[in-house]
This record gives sequence, C-alpha cells and structure tokens, in this order.
Amino acid sequence: MTRRVTGYAAEVTVSDGQRFASLGGVVVRNRRLVLLWLRRQALRLANGHGLPLAAEPVRLSTGDDVRPVHFHGSDAPDELRRWATHSAHQDHAIRALEAGFPALFTVLDPAVGLSLTLAGWRGRTGDR
Repeated sequence: MTRRVTGYAAEVTVSDGQRFASLGGVVVRNRRLVLLWLRRQALRLANGHGLPLAAEPVRLSTGDDVRPVHFHGSDAPDELRRWATHSAHQDHAIRALEAGFPALFTVLDPAVGLSLTLAGWRGRTGDR
C-alpha cells in the first residue's frame, strides 16, 4: 500500500473578522496549476476594482472563476496585482507548495475591515 497526493486545491476567501465566506475554489492536478489559478483570480479581482458588480457573476467556460468583490480602497487591488505579477512573490509561493506548506496571500481593505485571502495547498494523501 502506497500513499499518494490526490492533487492540489486553491480557494479565495473573504472575512470581516467574524464571518468567513468562500468566493470560489478549484482542485487541480499540480502545484503550478494552483499558482496559475490563484494569479488569474488575483488579477481578475484587481482589474475589476471600480467596476459595478454584476447581479450574477460572469463565468468563463471553465466555470471556476471566483465571484467578484468590491474594494473600497485602492491598496487591496494594487497589492493583488503586485503579488500576481512579481516573480519573487510567485517563487515564494511555489517553494511553499513544493515543501508541502500552503501558499497564502492576504490583502486588507481597512476602509470596511475586510480581508481577502488567496490560498493554495496540497491535497489529501490517500491509500493506493
């Protein structure tokens, strides 16, 4: 009997310090796809800043994009964009995943007390 990793997961969550909600998530086969998905969601959320929220989230053909969120300040979108586009941040995240640790990145919107977290982690191990 051998143990194997069943894949990787990623999720984007939002919290006001008391309540917690998932904006969406995905399960993929490797850590590079986790990072790719998280980067895409960070850019999508950052680039949507200042645009009106749709009544129903627009889904791409993959059906795995997170629901949009409204930021009240400009720091959070700028931080998301910086995390998604700077290689040092991406290198740190992929090294964490390679070592078996979660890759986490949180931005704060202090104007309304919200925190948005991008998280990726190794899936469960199972018997084979």
